[in-house]
Amino acid sequence: MLVAALEEEWENQTSVTEFILLGFGDVQELQVLLFLVFLLVYIITMAGNILIIALITVNHQLHTPMYFFLGNLSCLETCYSSNILPKILATFITGGGTISVWGCITQLYVFAALVVTECCLLAVMSYDRYLAICKPLHYSMIMKEKLCFTLVLGSWVNGFLSMFVILYLLSRLTFCGPNEIDHVFCDFTPILRITCSETHVIEWVSLILSSLSTLPPFMFTMNSYIFIISTILKIPSTTGRKKAFSTCSSHLIVVTIFYGTLIIVYVLPKNKLLRTLYKVLSLLYTAFTPLVNPMIYSLRNKEVKEALKKSVQKIDLFHKTPESSSKRF
Repeated sequence: MLVAALEEEWENQTSVTEFILLGFGDVQELQVLLFLVFLLVYIITMAGNILIIALITVNHQLHTPMYFFLGNLSCLETCYSSNILPKILATFITGGGTISVWGCITQLYVFAALVVTECCLLAVMSYDRYLAICKPLHYSMIMKEKLCFTLVLGSWVNGFLSMFVILYLLSRLTFCGPNEIDHVFCDFTPILRITCSETHVIEWVSLILSSLSTLPPFMFTMNSYIFIISTILKIPSTTGRKKAFSTCSSHLIVVTIFYGTLIIVYVLPKNKLLRTLYKVLSLLYTAFTPLVNPMIYSLRNKEVKEALKKSVQKIDLFHKTPESSSKRF
């Protein structure tokens, strides 16, 4: 009801009804190639993350806190890609896609909420690895099912509630032209660039909220890995160090990719010369990260590969059984 009221109020105060996402419309000769590349990326991303979720769900050996968090991360990446990539694909087909103003604001809200949620989830996963490596004797007593569920639920609720203020402030903006967004999806800065309203308040609120929502999880994650690496280096045997590091290396790679691309995209200055680079880096951030996460976990994680192997063997056995039964008769 509140969202519907915001939408109705916005319709009464703005003359622009839709935006045009310019995307990479200035390179028409690459539109078909870009469409095919990102369609393949979207298919692989969805298949990979859904496969991870399915493996964790059906394999009892993966019913542990670490894989419960990983399943939620894959679910988040699925939502993340579905929020951004379909509209990007549409812009490649048309050379510039249209989106309603309220649809654009909603896309930005979901995008921002999922980014905050991922920051929290990565912090929770780092805490899980910290306990497993630095406090192994207390791990099973602390990381119980109720706590895992509470941490995950808190991450999702924090992401969507903290960004609701931004949704409200965006709904108060007036758009009277131009209606072209020089970007591949509805991001914060491109939207503010074309509004007729005063933006100082929303810029400051956004800065404060984004800082409070992302910096503490980032610092917590980095702090956890300082303790983890310090503990691993104290292990006397090379085999022991290698085994301990293998349990958290996949997550460390994901953290590095996520925060690395996040910092590159949003810390670089937003001048006209870097605008095309900004769009390319945004594609790297919105398409590349959800694509590589399931690959990192499946290729570097022995338990995931073993669960996949067993699942394939079960499917193969299921298909062979009717054939062998029919031969008996």
